Amino acid sequence: MSEDRCEIYCFDADKVERVQAHLQAVNPLETAQLFKALADPTRLKVAYALMQEGELCVCDVANIIESSLATASHHLRLLRNMGLAKYRKEGKLVFYSLDDDHVRQLIEIAFLHQKEVGENGEKR
Repeated sequence: MSEDRCEIYCFDADKVERVQAHLQAVNPLETAQLFKALADPTRLKVAYALMQEGELCVCDVANIIESSLATASHHLRLLRNMGLAKYRKEGKLVFYSLDDDHVRQLIEIAFLHQKEVGENGEKR
């Protein structure tokens, strides 16, 4: 038998009930969508760039991720539609930034965690 699972089946009914009640109060599907948006390596690069610089125009983002303007716009639009980024227009330029500090913290924590665990997923 595997060492990473229980050898007998039992559970704490109070804990299960409490967690299930909390899960009903939040929306795991919407939260999963947020992580899904950041699960794409290119969008994560875009979000990281916005975290680092605060605000970037679409042209800057395209150059950072080495893509066309259309591709950069597509990724930025998806981040905006998911509530992770916002934009403002200045003349003929469009500037994007992260929507709030929670998004910034989420991205920063994800990168810090990856530095700690490394490529193989084990703590360094």
